[in-house]
Amino acid sequence: MKKSIYTITILLLAVVSAQAQFTTQGYIEFERKVNIHRQFDDMQQGPWVERMKAQIPKFSSSFFDYYFTATKTIYKPGKETENPLKMFGGGTPAGKNTVLTNFLTDSVIAEKQVFEQAFLLQMPIRKMKWKLDADVRTIAGYTCRKAVGIICDSVYVVAFYTEDIATTGGPEMFAGLPGMILEIAVPRLYTTWVATKVQLTTPKETDFVKPQKGKKVSPQELEKTIFSSMKDWGNFASRNVWWVSI
Repeated sequence: MKKSIYTITILLLAVVSAQAQFTTQGYIEFERKVNIHRQFDDMQQGPWVERMKAQIPKFSSSFFDYYFTATKTIYKPGKETENPLKMFGGGTPAGKNTVLTNFLTDSVIAEKQVFEQAFLLQMPIRKMKWKLDADVRTIAGYTCRKAVGIICDSVYVVAFYTEDIATTGGPEMFAGLPGMILEIAVPRLYTTWVATKVQLTTPKETDFVKPQKGKKVSPQELEKTIFSSMKDWGNFASRNVWWVSI
């Protein structure tokens, strides 16, 4: 009898341990930080740029809510923060993006913002080629490993993911690593996404509202639209394509 109780106890502990090690549902808050000063430097040089930089903080922070299960995830705007560009009539890039990913159907539905216009994209989950690295860091209490990938043929992306969360998602449209991405850096956009908190809760079905706003376009059509409308803006057009490709 004692042996049976001991065996059952060991099995229960093993199940609890496995569940703790391989989380498949919960909530993550991501803080996105954009180095506004560096973005201004890339746009144009001159006294007016320095005057503008003197009036605004170096970084702009915004928060996004991220709910996930074993089969789907959603990334959407979170708590509001002060926009340092509001006084100049501008907004933070991609500040209203919403991305619903369904692993069962291998599909993404994304509402992407380009200035004040919304576009609705529907496509397969992006298949990025990630190169795994030996670097390790702790993010929101989770041990994370480094990976490097490329979008738009030449834009490097640095990610840190944890195998303790089995869902293979991440902020925006990033996915495909052996666990949840808790940090993303896109150096050419001077932008990072970092998980500030992870809560092991059960998301509600109402958390996964499908994006519906915006003009329906393919990624190729959206890229063509951006280059066409910004043909005289130089590198600024490419930067906006990168923003809708993340």
